[in-house]
Amino acid sequence: MSCGSKQPLKSCLRGSSSGGGGGGSSRSSASSMTVTSRTSGGGSSCGGGRDMGILSNDEKLTMQSLNERLASYMETVRNLEKENAQLEQLIREWYQKQGPVGPKDYSHYYEKIEELQKQVGYTHKVLLDLDNTRMTAEDFRIKYEMETGLRQNVEGDLNSLRPLLDNLTLTKSDLEMQFESLKEEIIDLKKNHEEEMKQLQSQSNGDVNVEINSAPGEDLLKKLNEMRQEYEAIIQKNRAEVEKWYESKVMSQQVHSSSQEIESSNQQISVLRREFQSLEIELQSQISQIDSLHSNLEDTERRYNMQLQQIQGMIGPLEEELASIRCEMESQNEEYKMLLGIKTRLEQEIQQYRALLHEGKIEGEKGKWCQIQSMQGTRKVRS
Repeated sequence: MSCGSKQPLKSCLRGSSSGGGGGGSSRSSASSMTVTSRTSGGGSSCGGGRDMGILSNDEKLTMQSLNERLASYMETVRNLEKENAQLEQLIREWYQKQGPVGPKDYSHYYEKIEELQKQVGYTHKVLLDLDNTRMTAEDFRIKYEMETGLRQNVEGDLNSLRPLLDNLTLTKSDLEMQFESLKEEIIDLKKNHEEEMKQLQSQSNGDVNVEINSAPGEDLLKKLNEMRQEYEAIIQKNRAEVEKWYESKVMSQQVHSSSQEIESSNQQISVLRREFQSLEIELQSQISQIDSLHSNLEDTERRYNMQLQQIQGMIGPLEEELASIRCEMESQNEEYKMLLGIKTRLEQEIQQYRALLHEGKIEGEKGKWCQIQSMQGTRKVRS
């Protein structure tokens, strides 16, 4: 039984299996014929001429049927090989249409995954920068609060020193007025002293001239003592005035130093105020930068979540397609293995038929030789 190249694969498989059954029956018939030819000799090595003619006709029929079956099997093998080649061509064309036979190229997915990993790393870096910026802003806030407290303390000290400065200014003005009045008094005293000295000198000269021949009186000593006492009182007064002037000078120096300290503290306050303003500006800029980074981070996360969902949606059908391709490949591999098994069985049967044909030829040659020997024996008997 043969099947053409246009018949389906299952019908060919059924034909090959039925052909295999026929081959088994032919083997049994051939073996039975050889047994009968060997046992029907009547005790001699060769049978009668009539029996040999019948056996030779049966063997010819058997050989003819075997040849026909062999030809049909060869035709079946050729048809199966053609169909196998057609199936391989169809499989090759299907793989060329569907995609490459080898593993799929997922390099672009890997590139996308690497890009997403880089973006995730950048996002983590931005979050770390945000945390660092937040900590820096917190430090600046603490410093701002400390500087604000120092400023309030300095302003309180300045407010407490202002009345003292006013009192020192008033005291300074009073001391300057007293100093000027003391200078004027000293000048007046010097003038009075000079005038008194002139008067005393003139009086002493007049007394000497008048009292040359008389005894010294006691009024001069008295006056000298009075003058000494007056000068000692003037010296004490001048000393007290100088001490007062020295104390006032020291006070003025202290007031001057305190005013310098106030000026330096005012300068420090202005410097701190400028630093506070710059820190406040920097804090506002950092806060705005943090807000912008938060918004950028949210946009980036939203965008990459959408891209990740799209990629996952693409991966799902690709995995399903890959699973279906694997199932089809497995089924085609099983079918190919089944065809290979059929082919090997057919080749084995062909080898067996060849062996039977060779054995049949040998038996036929032996039968012919026995027939020739028997014919020669009968001729000798007749003669």
